[in-house]
Amino acid sequence: MPVAPANVRKVAREALKIRETLPKSRQAGTLVGLARANQLANGENLSEQTLIRMRSYLLRAREDYRNAKRAGLNASNSKAIQAYMLWGSTAGLRWVNSQLS
Repeated sequence: MPVAPANVRKVAREALKIRETLPKSRQAGTLVGLARANQLANGENLSEQTLIRMRSYLLRAREDYRNAKRAGLNASNSKAIQAYMLWGSTAGLRWVNSQLS
């Protein structure tokens, strides 16, 4: 079972840190998203099913992430960016695609 590369782990850790500094009303992430971020940040082995779920989420949320980025937002002021980072962001999508192809 694969482990996320350092750049993906770093993005997830950064998202978790940012989330901790924000009031609850500005914190993004479902219980599943937080579990995924912790798995990535901790360098846990991920099953093929988890990789498939990651790809599904990252593809589904990509447009919201891109729109927020185009608007000049960041993880501190955009739940879309924060949530996308919890799942590994664009680096995570590239990595997952490489693992599943």
